[in-house]
Amino acid sequence: MMAKKELRKAIYPGTFDPVTNGHISLIERSACLFDELIVAVSLNAGKNPFFDFDERIYLMTETVKKIETSTKIKVVGFDGLLAKFATEMKAKAIIRGLRAISDFEYEFQMALMNRKLAHEIETVFLMPSLSWVYLSSTIVKDVAVNGGDIAGLVPALVKKALKKKLKKS
Repeated sequence: MMAKKELRKAIYPGTFDPVTNGHISLIERSACLFDELIVAVSLNAGKNPFFDFDERIYLMTETVKKIETSTKIKVVGFDGLLAKFATEMKAKAIIRGLRAISDFEYEFQMALMNRKLAHEIETVFLMPSLSWVYLSSTIVKDVAVNGGDIAGLVPALVKKALKKKLKKS
């Protein structure tokens, strides 16, 4: 009898406040590399997010439903150490995006700490598609708050949620 093949599972963590088309691009590309992808929305209360935890999980869940892939994509929320969470989820890799040189130092330090805490889990760095190199959640929020057009930068559902949130404030 053949042994059951172990799934290659990866985690793509982030605050996703809000999810952008750059995030979606990395999810689509990661899904091609792994059998299962867990998009892990971090509580990360220290960042004082624009959208609350449940809203961010909802927006990501609805967004990934539209991604066509044979890879199973699951959205979960988490709080605490990423290395511990990745171990609990039996992940083989942590996906991290690198937009620019300025991202590298921080991401490199995090990857080394995650390796120290969970040496069996690799960090995989992916560069965004060229069209998304400049894009970040912070930039999207800044543009939206100042009345700029964010169409094409975020999924339609996120654009609608941002508009609604800004009307309340």
